[in-house]
Amino acid sequence: MFNKKKQPPIRSLIAEDSEIDGNFRFADGLRIDGKVVGNVSASVDSASILVISETATVNGGLTADHIIVNGTVRGPVHARVMLELQPKARIEGDVCYTALEMHQGAIIDGQLRPGVEEEAKPTLKLAANNSQLNG
Repeated sequence: MFNKKKQPPIRSLIAEDSEIDGNFRFADGLRIDGKVVGNVSASVDSASILVISETATVNGGLTADHIIVNGTVRGPVHARVMLELQPKARIEGDVCYTALEMHQGAIIDGQLRPGVEEEAKPTLKLAANNSQLNG
């Protein structure tokens, strides 16, 4: 989906010194640099991207099409299309993905579950050597 089409624009930002307490819904793209206590979910009506930066902390679940994590997430993560785990990613919770790219240094304390349709196989891309494995 994102390989052939242009990614949605990041239109919203939760700044580094900001804190949100409660569930947060967004459309298109969202970048979190601050702290969120609650679930963060994207609209299913259009393509979405969610970026959790190195300075961000989320205590709650994440749901979006394309999720990039380089900060801390304490809760379940559901990437409908692609999940990218950068070197400083820390996830405490179960992870559901269709395609996964995980860099050396990223840590997951939970189960990895491919959330794919019956005939599709999950894709795992090893960032160290850019090789792909099909499940």
